[in-house]
Amino acid sequence: MDTQDQARALMLRHQYMIRNREQCMLTRAADEVGMPAEAIARQAEHGKTHPNRAGYDRSHVGLS
Repeated sequence: MDTQDQARALMLRHQYMIRNREQCMLTRAADEVGMPAEAIARQAEHGKTHPNRAGYDRSHVGLS
Protein backbone atom coordinates (compact mmCIF):
# COMPACT_ATOMS: atom_id res chain seq x y z
CA MET A 1 0.00 0.00 0.00
CA ASP A 2 1.57 3.29 -1.03
CA THR A 3 1.54 6.50 1.01
CA GLN A 4 -1.53 7.99 -0.71
CA ASP A 5 -3.55 4.84 -0.07
CA GLN A 6 -2.49 4.84 3.57
CA ALA A 7 -3.44 8.51 3.95
CA ARG A 8 -6.82 7.90 2.35
CA ALA A 9 -7.51 4.88 4.58
CA LEU A 10 -6.55 6.88 7.66
CA MET A 11 -8.81 9.78 6.65
CA LEU A 12 -11.77 7.48 5.92
CA ARG A 13 -11.33 5.65 9.23
CA HIS A 14 -11.17 8.97 11.07
CA GLN A 15 -14.39 10.18 9.41
CA TYR A 16 -16.11 6.88 10.21
CA MET A 17 -15.12 7.17 13.86
CA ILE A 18 -16.44 10.74 14.06
CA ARG A 19 -19.79 9.67 12.54
CA ASN A 20 -19.99 6.71 14.90
CA ARG A 21 -19.21 8.88 17.94
CA GLU A 22 -21.82 11.44 16.85
CA GLN A 23 -24.46 8.71 16.35
CA CYS A 24 -23.75 7.23 19.79
CA MET A 25 -24.06 10.62 21.46
CA LEU A 26 -27.32 11.38 19.63
CA THR A 27 -28.78 8.00 20.52
CA ARG A 28 -27.92 8.43 24.21
CA ALA A 29 -29.38 11.94 24.28
CA ALA A 30 -32.57 10.75 22.58
CA ASP A 31 -32.89 7.90 25.06
CA GLU A 32 -32.53 10.31 27.99
CA VAL A 33 -35.39 12.50 26.80
CA GLY A 34 -37.57 9.60 25.68
CA MET A 35 -37.34 10.29 21.97
CA PRO A 36 -37.93 7.29 19.68
CA ALA A 37 -34.87 5.82 17.97
CA GLU A 38 -36.56 6.13 14.56
CA ALA A 39 -36.33 9.93 14.77
CA ILE A 40 -32.57 9.73 15.23
CA ALA A 41 -32.19 7.19 12.42
CA ARG A 42 -33.91 9.53 9.96
CA GLN A 43 -31.58 12.37 10.89
CA ALA A 44 -28.46 10.21 10.69
CA GLU A 45 -29.18 8.49 7.37
CA HIS A 46 -27.36 11.24 5.48
CA GLY A 47 -24.10 10.23 7.16
CA LYS A 48 -22.53 13.68 7.10
CA THR A 49 -21.31 15.79 9.97
CA HIS A 50 -21.21 19.55 10.02
CA PRO A 51 -17.81 20.66 8.65
CA ASN A 52 -17.34 23.50 11.14
CA ARG A 53 -18.30 21.49 14.20
CA ALA A 54 -15.32 19.99 15.97
CA GLY A 55 -17.34 18.76 18.96
CA TYR A 56 -17.51 15.13 17.84
CA ASP A 57 -13.86 14.83 16.90
CA ARG A 58 -11.25 13.39 19.23
CA SER A 59 -10.21 15.54 22.13
CA HIS A 60 -6.63 16.57 22.79
CA VAL A 61 -7.12 15.42 26.39
CA GLY A 62 -5.90 11.95 27.11
CA LEU A 63 -7.48 9.49 29.48
CA SER A 64 -5.56 8.52 32.56
